[in-house]
Amino acid sequence: MNLDNFHKAFENKVRLGIMSVLMVNDAVSFNQLKELLDLTDGNLASHLKALEKFKFIEVKKEFIDRKPNTTYLSTRAGKTAFEEHLAALEKLIKEHL
Repeated sequence: MNLDNFHKAFENKVRLGIMSVLMVNDAVSFNQLKELLDLTDGNLASHLKALEKFKFIEVKKEFIDRKPNTTYLSTRAGKTAFEEHLAALEKLIKEHL
């Protein structure tokens, strides 16, 4: 079995969830991710930092009506790595059915 396209960044279900959300949305705010994935601020922040370290997500910070707003989007590298990871998972499942 070849595990080359499995990426360590996506072994955690929270990071898998974050990337899944970002793959189908242009950008998602911190609060939207927190609600969608039912996570605490700290838990979400640590997983976002991990994905950011791999350069799989990009962070945009701005002020809207004097309130800070942080949004996240997947990078091209993140999309490619995630698609390869999903393809490897699919292949693994098909090989063992």
